[in-house]
Amino acid sequence: MAQYETGSRKQKADLTAALAQVLDVETQALDVPNIDSYIGLMYTLFTLEDIYGLTVSETDGEVCLKINKDKGKEAPQLLKVFYAWKEQADKLSTDEINREQYNQWRCHYPKYDTTQLWAKVPSQKWSDTLVEQFKDQLKTDDGKQV
Repeated sequence: MAQYETGSRKQKADLTAALAQVLDVETQALDVPNIDSYIGLMYTLFTLEDIYGLTVSETDGEVCLKINKDKGKEAPQLLKVFYAWKEQADKLSTDEINREQYNQWRCHYPKYDTTQLWAKVPSQKWSDTLVEQFKDQLKTDDGKQV
């Protein structure tokens, strides 16, 4: 079962169909969704609902996907990345950026994300080199020189 869940093995279609019948669910609910189909996309959205608090609603006569930030520990992080995406989509719609720049942002996400702080931490070797270089200028917490 663990191999099926991790995707290292794929169950046979007849086994999936039998299991789906026993559980009274569609076979697509037990398989890795194929988002190239509407049904596969729907099962992906159902999973996002369960894990990230994605909800579906209607606003001004349009169906909208929203994130319920109070549902699930992952919802606030998903909300942050959606805001980053919205920022870029808004820039595209107001011609602040062009389609190529928008696609660059999408292809290199989160590298170009300006809505969050993404810090690069120096390697231990680099840190040790800096400490060694400036050790005569460093002081301990009690004010003594290192």
